[in-house]
Amino acid sequence: MKRVTLAALAGIALLTGQAYAQLATGAVAPAFSVQAALGGVISTFDLKAALAKGPVVLYFYPKSFTTGCTIEAHAFSDHIADFKKYGATVIGISADDIATQEKFSTQACRSNFQIGSDPTLGIAKHYDAVLNSQYANRTSYVIAPNGTIVEAYSDSAPLPHIERALKALASLDAKT
Repeated sequence: MKRVTLAALAGIALLTGQAYAQLATGAVAPAFSVQAALGGVISTFDLKAALAKGPVVLYFYPKSFTTGCTIEAHAFSDHIADFKKYGATVIGISADDIATQEKFSTQACRSNFQIGSDPTLGIAKHYDAVLNSQYANRTSYVIAPNGTIVEAYSDSAPLPHIERALKALASLDAKT
């Protein structure tokens, strides 16, 4: 029986586009404010203020208007009522400029949740969600109202992020 080395696993992850680095469950989520768009209207999203209202589902994605990122935005939009059932706020963040996010917020997000602009990837770096120097990694977090991370998930496939976030919210809701 052959042994699979850590280097081989890392190589496989690079080939599949799957990344596994993210902040750990139980860690305190780094605070941030970001310029964001909702329904084409620009405002500021502040994590601390959002957590005062309930849990936050924060997801990072590589690039607006690409196939996988549009699929993911549509899926989050399609399930927005499920997220609201748990009192959760959803926000997506990429390195795209705010003008791009204005359009993406109406077209792909269907005006259902905010999309933040992180052109320097500063927020993504704090959340260990950087794919390379130009793009955020597809990583999602569920953050409890007390600011702790209750779910952290990285995967290049867009759809599992929604299911995992909803499961984490259900679990969080059951504990309260």
